[in-house]
Amino acid sequence: MFRHLGMSLFEIGWLPNLTLENLRKFTVVEGLDRVVAQVTAGRSVVIFTGHCGNWEWLAYTAGLHGPVTVMQRERSEKGMAEFISGLRATAGIRTVDRGSAGAARELIQGLRKPGMFAFLIDQNIRAESAEVPFFGRLALTPIGPARLAIRGGVLVGCAFVERRADGMQHVRFQELIETSRDDDPVELTTRVTAAIEDQIRRVPEQWVWMHDRWRQRR
Repeated sequence: MFRHLGMSLFEIGWLPNLTLENLRKFTVVEGLDRVVAQVTAGRSVVIFTGHCGNWEWLAYTAGLHGPVTVMQRERSEKGMAEFISGLRATAGIRTVDRGSAGAARELIQGLRKPGMFAFLIDQNIRAESAEVPFFGRLALTPIGPARLAIRGGVLVGCAFVERRADGMQHVRFQELIETSRDDDPVELTTRVTAAIEDQIRRVPEQWVWMHDRWRQRR
């Protein structure tokens, strides 16, 4: 895992060199065309993922194909926050800080416009959460993104990236599903968490295992 994270750090530093012209030289892309087609048709799509592979590479690949908004934990290190946000901006990715005033309103308004909205939900964070199964144990998982998608009645799907043995990045966007206001955000979060678990089983060394995923909060 630490070897993977070290490689990812150097890849992130190189990311501004990635373009639509050379993307296929470094990246195998599956299913993104379906998402782009929906965005081009005027739809909003909520993409769920986890801290699997080089997730910044995944976001950058999507950003090169259309507008992407991501939510992140607000960082106390100003220089690091500016670096990450600036890096994403080079691919047209807009970053929203989770703890900032008006973040929820900004996302709700954004869903009314075509684009991709990406959320990583595989960590135990201080947000509205529910216990869902994860590797055989119940784990507190944020349900806000699922609630947001259901409220907007938008398309949802999962996407993952993994580094192959030959160094290529393999980006996969899974099938999209429709949501309606009658859907249960906990059930949707459970389905997405199961997909994240499947991806971790594929390449367990490319997940951030040091995070205390199963801790409890009052």
